[in-house]
Amino acid sequence: MIVSNSVQYLQRKSSLICDILKRSSPSLALILFSSFFCIPVLIVCGSLFLPFDETWTHLVDTVLSDYVLNSFYLLIGVGFFSLLLSVVPAWLVTMYKFPGSRYLQWAILLPMSMPAYIIAYSYTGAFDAAGPVQTTIRDMTNLQYNEYWFPEIRSLGGAIAMLSFVLYPYIYLLARASFIEQSVCVLEVSRTLGCNALSAFKRVALPLARPAIIVGLSLVLMET
Repeated sequence: MIVSNSVQYLQRKSSLICDILKRSSPSLALILFSSFFCIPVLIVCGSLFLPFDETWTHLVDTVLSDYVLNSFYLLIGVGFFSLLLSVVPAWLVTMYKFPGSRYLQWAILLPMSMPAYIIAYSYTGAFDAAGPVQTTIRDMTNLQYNEYWFPEIRSLGGAIAMLSFVLYPYIYLLARASFIEQSVCVLEVSRTLGCNALSAFKRVALPLARPAIIVGLSLVLMET
């Protein structure tokens, strides 16, 4: 009798332990999986508490401030032009029918099919001093290099342009999805209250789509 009670007790304990493991295993696996990808971040954060070596001291004394400022300007420029290239086209192709609008709905997404570094190499090769564009200009005008003005592709402005042309579809996708999900009744009510098309966009549609736009902008800035 005592043996049977002990066996039943052990069986209940083992089943209870198995249930706990089954319930906690997904969370435990998720924690282990996430911690694996957090290792680089933890290493970088941990290095801040270690003494700086000569390399860091040299960077701080020479180029670190320029790197930080250029990164900040790059984020601001890419964010601004990505918003400009995505939100307005998303609104136009969603709310208006015009020649080519059906093709623009997917054609605007084509930059996503090309990696940013390939587009950067392609445009740099095309618009550089030895590229076909400037070579054609010199052949047609008989001017030499530095005798005419041409935008410098190997610059901060060129980097902003290239990244903006590649990354804006992130915002376009989310903004267009948000515009599609918006109720037409809300826009019609705004029109009855005296809003024209531009006012309805700025005061009704754009605030409703703001969360989706911010998420897309966050993706763009992280890619930058």
